[in-house]
Amino acid sequence: MEQSKYGLILFIFLAMPPVAYILESVMALHMHMQMPMLVIAGLLMARFFQIRFPQFFEKWNQNGIPGILLFIIIIVFWMMPRTMDEALTELSVEIFKFISLPFLAGVPLRDSWKKLSEKIKNGVIILFTVLFLLMGWLYIYSPVQLCNNYLQIEQITLGWAFITTSIGLVVYLIYITVVDRSKYEIGNNE
Repeated sequence: MEQSKYGLILFIFLAMPPVAYILESVMALHMHMQMPMLVIAGLLMARFFQIRFPQFFEKWNQNGIPGILLFIIIIVFWMMPRTMDEALTELSVEIFKFISLPFLAGVPLRDSWKKLSEKIKNGVIILFTVLFLLMGWLYIYSPVQLCNNYLQIEQITLGWAFITTSIGLVVYLIYITVVDRSKYEIGNNE
């Protein structure tokens, strides 16, 4: 329960107007700092909801697939340039961001991840690797400005951040393919 408190503190901190303004003032910070931190706040708060509503998660997300699908839908929605733009100009979209990322992405991710098989986990990572490569390409090579609230150079910087993240995911996928993790994981040592 201690981590749920930390998640709530992080959520409140991110929702404070000066913090939100600073993180939303730079496109790369908005996409690669504020949004992931909102998901992390949800991950931390998820334990509270799992303890408080165990039947709901047992019935709704028994094998982890519905939760991971909801997570993917929410993340893909927030990666679109238009939704990032509208979060800065429409209060209702901004409120939806602060509700959807922690509670419709972070909480389901935590509940789902341990229930998924290794193949599905790797599939999700591969999906985001490809998606980040495509989004990076889109933001870097788009001939027009995709977000009205950000400069074109910020758009290109965000594209390179997507490419860098996808490279990190590729390195992780190579690592899990090459290294026998059972030698290094707690509880699997002989």
